[in-house]
Amino acid sequence: MLTAAARGRARSATKGGARVAKAAKVLILNGPNLNMLGMRQPEIYGAATLADIKAACESRAKDLGLAVECRQSNSEGELVGWIQAARGTMQGVIINPGAYSHTSVAILDALLIAELPIVEVHLSNIHQREEFRHHSYVSKAAQGVICGFGARGYIMALEALASQLAESQEA
Repeated sequence: MLTAAARGRARSATKGGARVAKAAKVLILNGPNLNMLGMRQPEIYGAATLADIKAACESRAKDLGLAVECRQSNSEGELVGWIQAARGTMQGVIINPGAYSHTSVAILDALLIAELPIVEVHLSNIHQREEFRHHSYVSKAAQGVICGFGARGYIMALEALASQLAESQEA
């Protein structure tokens, strides 16, 4: 459920579809080591690079009537700063926090403060991996979590967020 502040920032939507009529802005954040996609354990994370994922997200976002801004950092503080800046300037956040999923209360707190719809994405199915990866602090702030679908998970997150923004505008 969107907060009143998030609903106020959402743009108008076409009736009966997930397409947002005026480009709502979505921040796509990627955490540590995701800059190494395509080289890093392709058997787990796939062959797509972060640039490939960004291009696919930009293309699908355009189809959905969204504008996306994609960023990656290995620094927890930088991610927190970007999340804080999203409040009031973005209509939603898609985040793959990488290893910070399992350790960062700071990122959780920033996401809660942002009062935006959040979708958490993981390339691999974190529940099929090592025990320490099964818990995500970020999930507490997310409306939904998509994991295990590789790079396609980002597209699924965009589609879910577009639908949520459209529905909030109709309400």
